[in-house]
Amino acid sequence: MRIALGIEYDGSSFCGWQKQPGGGSVQDELQTALGKLAGVPIEVVCAGRTDAGVHATGQVVHFDAPVSRSLTAWWRGTNTFLPASVVVRWAQPTADDFHARFSAHGRRYRYLLLNRPQRPAIWHGRAGWHYAPLDLAAMQAGAAQLLGEHDFSSFRAAECQARSPVKLVRQAEVRRCGDFIVFDFAAGAFLHHMVRNMVGSLVYVGLGRRPPEWIGELLRVCDRRLAAPTFAAAGLYLVGVDYDPVWGLPNNEVALPELPDFIGA
Repeated sequence: MRIALGIEYDGSSFCGWQKQPGGGSVQDELQTALGKLAGVPIEVVCAGRTDAGVHATGQVVHFDAPVSRSLTAWWRGTNTFLPASVVVRWAQPTADDFHARFSAHGRRYRYLLLNRPQRPAIWHGRAGWHYAPLDLAAMQAGAAQLLGEHDFSSFRAAECQARSPVKLVRQAEVRRCGDFIVFDFAAGAFLHHMVRNMVGSLVYVGLGRRPPEWIGELLRVCDRRLAAPTFAAAGLYLVGVDYDPVWGLPNNEVALPELPDFIGA
């Protein structure tokens, strides 16, 4: 039986999602926990690999269950073997041809940027930070140019293994929430470091170093060397993966807390 799981994790202490020879990844922890529950090794496939320090509230994985366990056991039992920074939120049987990565038709990411003179303390490791004031309207104008289908080579990491740099971005929104700037992006798929590179360039726009039209110019020139540096991993969250209803999976998006209320701003 093929089982899908919804996973949430704080990526601060992990070397990323993908398993490593020496351990230390989210995948390593999850597979170890599932193996203890099942009594045999289990390998999982995720919807989207995240880098070191990146978080998820809506990661999805699948595996083929080698033994029979109740759905409650697959999430509650597995959680007893997981560290506090990783949790299985739900378990759902699905069709044998479901694939966490290839069956997905969209991913959604959120970037949280603390924008105040003082560095974060409570939000250390969970939000990006910039001390200088940022022009929200300018960043919104820049983000609007990211919408649609473009070659995103200017926002692509050198080590990216995607076959094509052309992606369709359906959402690119920027808003202020207390001391935070919140960036929301949705696309069918993203290139390696694409969101963090877009945020970095939008911050340049917000600082007045470049006009909003510069974002469109970067899309046209397709040259990573001309864009801003990659922004910190700490503020990035995989918040949702989109699937057709035919797969019968729960709504996997978890809303982050309303930031001003949560931090008392």
